[in-house]
Amino acid sequence: MAGYTTKEMQRFNYLISETNAAYHEAALKLGMSDSIMQILYTICNSGDSCQLGEICSLSGISKQTVNSALRKLEAGEIVYLKASGGRKKRVCLTDKGRALAAGTVVKLMEIENSILESWPKEEVEQYLELTRKYLEALREKMRGL
Repeated sequence: MAGYTTKEMQRFNYLISETNAAYHEAALKLGMSDSIMQILYTICNSGDSCQLGEICSLSGISKQTVNSALRKLEAGEIVYLKASGGRKKRVCLTDKGRALAAGTVVKLMEIENSILESWPKEEVEQYLELTRKYLEALREKMRGL
């Protein structure tokens, strides 16, 4: 099966793997699991609360993993769940959760923002557009699997 991936695709996959490894390293340095970091990140990206369903879709984490991590976060008094119409639930940060987020994922967000802010606007737009274009094409071609 060797030789099926182009050099460019190998390079692309390497960069994605290294990016994922960098976020994993960040989670470890922040003293949390990848899933807990992603959940807190997703909540903070929405303010200080987020629909439970949005956490799954925006973070890419399975519902089972999200529920398991949320139980830990609830037990640690970091988040609480609030009814949000019908069967929907909203995940909200407690005061303790906001303090934790400020010292962890908010710092990560600041790092990310500072990187993009250091790039020329045209490069940021090009990067985002090419990433969107790749993702859109990937999703389209995956429908045929």
